[in-house]
Amino acid sequence: MSDKNIHIKALLDRCLKGDQKAYFEIYKLYYHAMYNAAIRIMNDAMEAEDMMQEAFLTAFQKLDTFKQKSRFGKKVVPFGAWLKRIVINKCISQLKKNDKFIDTNLEIIGEAVEEEQGHDFEKHQVAEVMKGLNTLNTNYKTALTLNLIEGYDYEEIGEIMNISNQNCRTIISRAKNKLRNNILQSNAQQQI
Repeated sequence: MSDKNIHIKALLDRCLKGDQKAYFEIYKLYYHAMYNAAIRIMNDAMEAEDMMQEAFLTAFQKLDTFKQKSRFGKKVVPFGAWLKRIVINKCISQLKKNDKFIDTNLEIIGEAVEEEQGHDFEKHQVAEVMKGLNTLNTNYKTALTLNLIEGYDYEEIGEIMNISNQNCRTIISRAKNKLRNNILQSNAQQQI
């Protein structure tokens, strides 16, 4: 176990004993990463801040339920990953409350769309990609953010978004194609 993990485990143990300074230390360690995850999904600074704060409160209230082993008992789950999952779930719940998140059934989407090949997106600037990401509808943006930025796999995203694995793959495929088209269209307009 690394020194950082030992330090975090000690802080979490202190939190479980009600040590307010330990709560604040945990908050300081994870605030920026959790805010960044929330802002990418919420696309609104005030709502992202609220969701991040609510997630910390929930995490601290349920800290006794945090287990470092996954439900399959093999993989160690870091506290930060557990906390990020809470942030993401809070954000998605809020989007659903605001009617900004559309549940999509597999029957509506149909078969998975093949991703277009042949375009090199490595030359695009991060700001350009992020701008294009913000033009997508909420479902596409959320799925791509979870996959490409947060690093979740299809199964995890399906679980978070409460959709099937196949539906998740289709949404991500379509979101990538839509993002690709938006970037290409934006570049074409800038060259005119």
